[in-house]
Amino acid sequence: MWQTRGMDDEGVLRNVGPRLRQLRLEREATLTDLAQETGISVSTLSRLESGQRKPTLELLLPLARAHRVALDELVDAPETGDPRVRLKPVVRHGRVHIPLTRRPGGLQSFKLVLPVDRDPAPTLQTHEGYEWFYVLSGRVRLIVGTRDLTLEPGEVVEFDTRTPHWVGNPGPAPAEVLAIFGPQGERMHVRS
Repeated sequence: MWQTRGMDDEGVLRNVGPRLRQLRLEREATLTDLAQETGISVSTLSRLESGQRKPTLELLLPLARAHRVALDELVDAPETGDPRVRLKPVVRHGRVHIPLTRRPGGLQSFKLVLPVDRDPAPTLQTHEGYEWFYVLSGRVRLIVGTRDLTLEPGEVVEFDTRTPHWVGNPGPAPAEVLAIFGPQGERMHVRS
């Protein structure tokens, strides 16, 4: 019997939209790009991602091919009887992102492997959310607003991502970071 972590079929289907959006954004693809690749209209793709259209097998199969994932991964189906999380790294801009959580929305955790930055000219960015980093190895340069910090292994930072920021690796070796990203207003609660 196929088990869905306590969710009924409707709960699984409700999560398909956010999962489709997450996969598309990880590939840095637009709805137009995906429509051209799958033959599915932009409006249908938009309604699928927003949950306004129920996913069907006819729609999911070309989307699974386009995102290069198995159909069960597309709908985030758990493997029967195996509680292990299968980590599937994603490479963006030379950085390896290994997801450590599987649910869309809410807190997301990742292990990041940052290569040494060859271009030291940082471009600060902003977006909704809140971020927390723990440096596992290497060195990480973080610019948040007017502060320019170099973080060493064991150091932790927490910041509002609406503040202009940039994260890079000054070298000399790759850096590894545990990162937790949360929606706006959600902060870490630390106890000792």
